[in-house]
Amino acid sequence: MVQVVTAYIALGSNLRDPMAQMHRAASVLDQLAHDGAVRRSPLYRSAPLGPVEQADYLNAVAALETTLTAESLLDAVQAIEHDQGRVRQVRWGPRTLDLDILLYGDRVQNTERLILPHPGLHERAFVLYPLWDIAPTLVVPGLGPLRTLLEQCPPLRLERLADVW
Repeated sequence: MVQVVTAYIALGSNLRDPMAQMHRAASVLDQLAHDGAVRRSPLYRSAPLGPVEQADYLNAVAALETTLTAESLLDAVQAIEHDQGRVRQVRWGPRTLDLDILLYGDRVQNTERLILPHPGLHERAFVLYPLWDIAPTLVVPGLGPLRTLLEQCPPLRLERLADVW
């Protein structure tokens, strides 16, 4: 029997028409989903992280039911990034597209290739607020209820832009 798992993926872009980058990524994620549909959070604008001068980001979170293993899903999202011009040169630098697997069911793992839940999830308002929009009752393995994580992470320089995109 095929196991279906809910995976949550963060999307971000601040280069080469970020809105178009987000739309293309969501379209490909639809194709990866077991049921052919991806639930999307509202779209947010956030200030960039890190020391590199760059434009604000567009951010969202997508939830999809998948039969892919966590590692196969990682391969798939990295291929989407690559196809949309992602070049990994500068940590926390500008990006055409950044896709991060936040959660893969209730799996907890720490390997060289993949850490689940995503290690920065609980510190990033641009991830927590969109995640709340689509999964308010979520409990993050090893970290606790999403509500508690939100209470500890103020939405500094985070602006909700659009519910449907």
